[in-house]
Amino acid sequence: QAIRFYYLYNHWAIRVAIYFFIFLNLSLALFEEPAVYPLPFLATSLIEVLCLCAFFGRLVQFAKVTPRTVFWKDTKNICVMLTILLTLLDLIIYGSLRVFNIHSVRWSRFLRPLFLINFPESRQIRRVFRSIRNTLPEVLYVFLLLMFNVLMFSLMALKLFGDRNLKTVEGSSYFTNLLDIMFDLYVLVTTANSPDVMMPAYNLDWRYSLFFITYIVINTYIFMSVFLAVVYNNYRKHLKNEVRKLAYMKRHKMIEAFNILKTKEGTEFVVKEAQWKQLVKIVAPDISNSHRELLLRISDEEQKGYVDKKCFLRLADLLNIQVITIKFKRHPLEIWMPHVYKSSGSLFVQKVVQHRVFVWIYDVIIIINAVFIALDEKNPLISYAEWVFLSLYIIEILLKLYTYEPKTFFARNQFWNWFDSLIIIAALMATIANAAIKSVIEYNSQQILDIVFVLRLLRLIRIVDSIQRFRVIMTTLINIIPTMLTFGGLVLVVYYMFAIIGMELFQDKVLFFSESSTDPHALDCGNPALEDSTFARSRYCKNNFNDLASSFIVLMELTVVNQWHDILSAAKLFFIAFHIVVVILIVNIFVAFILEAFFVEYSLEKSEIETTIEKKIQELGMGIQEENIPDGQLIDNMETNENDLSGGEEMQRQSSEGLFFRIASKRYRTVDALLQQMFESEISPEDEGPSLDEILNLSPSDMHPKNPTFENSA
Repeated sequence: QAIRFYYLYNHWAIRVAIYFFIFLNLSLALFEEPAVYPLPFLATSLIEVLCLCAFFGRLVQFAKVTPRTVFWKDTKNICVMLTILLTLLDLIIYGSLRVFNIHSVRWSRFLRPLFLINFPESRQIRRVFRSIRNTLPEVLYVFLLLMFNVLMFSLMALKLFGDRNLKTVEGSSYFTNLLDIMFDLYVLVTTANSPDVMMPAYNLDWRYSLFFITYIVINTYIFMSVFLAVVYNNYRKHLKNEVRKLAYMKRHKMIEAFNILKTKEGTEFVVKEAQWKQLVKIVAPDISNSHRELLLRISDEEQKGYVDKKCFLRLADLLNIQVITIKFKRHPLEIWMPHVYKSSGSLFVQKVVQHRVFVWIYDVIIIINAVFIALDEKNPLISYAEWVFLSLYIIEILLKLYTYEPKTFFARNQFWNWFDSLIIIAALMATIANAAIKSVIEYNSQQILDIVFVLRLLRLIRIVDSIQRFRVIMTTLINIIPTMLTFGGLVLVVYYMFAIIGMELFQDKVLFFSESSTDPHALDCGNPALEDSTFARSRYCKNNFNDLASSFIVLMELTVVNQWHDILSAAKLFFIAFHIVVVILIVNIFVAFILEAFFVEYSLEKSEIETTIEKKIQELGMGIQEENIPDGQLIDNMETNENDLSGGEEMQRQSSEGLFFRIASKRYRTVDALLQQMFESEISPEDEGPSLDEILNLSPSDMHPKNPTFENSA
């Protein structure tokens, strides 16, 4: 019953449903005042109540799989419950006041991102928030030192330029007010107002430029680099500490499981083979019998019929190693026409296609095609050349399908084969459609031509993957995509909170008028305070907080920091707070993560467990007839496959059908998994770690020792 509830709790449909309700709840701001697409208050409030019911139901389900004492000590559960109660209270108050036509503020909208942060599925987002929280003390000291430095330079600027009656381009006084000077110099740290802020002094005397150059060197290059160094150092330190806690928790759970299943065999306690198999079937029901037998051979190397404690503790790590299963079958042409397919001419064609030079030739063809793309397509020769290139690409795909078994060629992990084939087919269909339209009505469809152009250009990506140095970068980029989504969730939370606050503070303070508008307020964006300002003259009126979409766009512009001082002129404190949180903290943590990802990608070797699995695959000559294998038996008479599909040696084995295993390359693993592998390698296998109470005291909000449903306990 507990296992069934475990599967229900972690079922993908329930997870998708809870994320759907989270984003539905967040998207309500698009339909509430001030709205992009207005809906009645009753409609939005009913949807919000439905979302709150879904959140409460998930919380109840979570409570069912968590010990009561642990559940009530977990701050994120308390946070979710309080947020639900506060939202209901705000809905009741706001709705009651609306009945009497009294305007009030929907303050609970600011709390909506807390649902995204605090549900168990958002563990990665909480990790980033913890990194920010742990980094804040060190960053605060650097920031205070930066502000002290800005103050010192501001005082010097006031004394140097305050009494010289200098004017800015707008005609206002230059460096006569200390607060304005501090703001201008703070903006100069981001280089957004350079060299404009320097020009009045520079025009007076070129030597004054040394003041600004010194300031930029010290604050922009030194202090900003120190920010990054501090953030990276603290990020790595706390990440390492957190992963170690999870590693100790995993080891503790494995010891607990061993103590439940153990039986005495001679002088030692062991887990019998039958119980081990039953456990693996329950924990990892999707792996094949052959994969399970491979893991058993590694755990029970001498085939004694049981697994000792040391090998049992490695079970979670064994299941976390991605072993790619490849089924090889004879090519259909070899079955239908064996004499033709195995003839000397046919074998020569296959050998040519399998050779590395064949790939290089087509890489050169792609480069030549890229040159032709840049030329004038109105030239008939260029137009005919495109048909030639398309024909060459079709021939390439056909030759590969002739050489490689089609199902293997289009296996799930053969990304580039799918990529090339889909692009070529789409380009062929688009080109034929355009030629047909042109022949009928003598008109080139620009939309179709654009599609063909983009599709042909995408093939250049394949060249990047074929170069080793580029491949490492591409692999790292692929690996960091899941974590980039985590940072995307973090940025969404911060943007959403600042957007809600901004809409409540600045709604209708700035209005947008079309260029043809004759309204007298069009010149000041509907706000007399902005009359003759840089903001109004630059026609930035659409940068406002009149709805959620406009708010997000303004915040994005501030993140880029280009011309941000002009955009924020009406509300400096609000936007400076946003700049500190997003640009100084979050962006630097993201850069720290990218640095760590590349360091791991370049330096990390195979783990001991991966080496053990590869060694066992080689010893067994790992080829297993999946469809014929009885449960519990292994066939040892087939060969090992260790190469990618493009290798010629692999295809020479293709004549014998069978199932082959190999360890997934690092390009198929996330950076989180690689980091965990790196940090766990520093823990001795004999080290059972601290006691359970000590682990819980280290991080009580993330450790759920008696809950068998969490990923960090798997």
